[in-house]
Amino acid sequence: MENCSKVEEFILLGLTNSPELQVPLFIIFTIIYFITLVGNLGLLFLISWDSHLHTPMNIFLSNLSLADLGYSSAITSKVLPGFHSGDKTTSYGGCAMCFATIESYLLAAMAYDHQVAVCKPLHYHTTMTSRVCAHLAIGCYVCGFLNSSTFTGNTFTLHFCHSNVIHHFFGDIPPLFVLSSSVTYINQLVVLFSVVFHSLFALFFILKSYFLIFNAILSMCSSEGHQKAFSTCATHLTAVSIFYGTAIFTYLHTITRHNTDTDKIASVFYTMVTPMLNPLVYSLRNKEVMSSFKKIVNKSKYSLDIFF
Repeated sequence: MENCSKVEEFILLGLTNSPELQVPLFIIFTIIYFITLVGNLGLLFLISWDSHLHTPMNIFLSNLSLADLGYSSAITSKVLPGFHSGDKTTSYGGCAMCFATIESYLLAAMAYDHQVAVCKPLHYHTTMTSRVCAHLAIGCYVCGFLNSSTFTGNTFTLHFCHSNVIHHFFGDIPPLFVLSSSVTYINQLVVLFSVVFHSLFALFFILKSYFLIFNAILSMCSSEGHQKAFSTCATHLTAVSIFYGTAIFTYLHTITRHNTDTDKIASVFYTMVTPMLNPLVYSLRNKEVMSSFKKIVNKSKYSLDIFF
């Protein structure tokens, strides 16, 4: 290790090296990123513009959009230049990600909000106060950044001497273990513990909330109450399934049995597709958000009619 030259940056191989796929993939991921930007920024604008949307669920939803924007932008900033200009280098700092953990805790906070709304509707406004929502949101960011610091700090204590080529399209943690010239057994255990503790802890909290929700739904007498409760939870369950399903599969699979092609496909879903789908799913199924959007469209039409 004394003759080892320190690696200052890594080279990302990207999704594929096939020249004929570079342009089509560049177009596809540009469209995905554009929809992600428009959807999340639009949702943030609507929630901040319309005072009727200043509810606990929409506060968490705006923070989820913010996390999705940061997560998608951090990944896409490395992917698109590789397709367009061939620049596939990334530094140590470019490999450090924290938004995934923030999103997992935000999904848990949203599940708790659903639980209170369904199980204790009469006490909802006294339980989910603005103070409680602020503390939950801040707690999500604190846990996310603390986990990220531990996650990346543990990884970057490794030595990289033989190769700096990452068989991935962004600087994810598991592929770095393959490049390291150090013994990575302890580091892999730390990563495994981090994934299990943070991701599964948040997932356990979500499952517990939905267990209480389903118990409350079964005790309801009216079919209208059943339909309303299921409608409230359906979009959140969809987002949870996509995010946790792909993320847990990727990290647990890469630690136990590394398969770069499978890892890349799964990573595309939770790093790019999920941030794009979240605002679409939540806005299309949220009557309040759609009503606010229609108000803006009508005002814009009215303003254009006056102008012309």
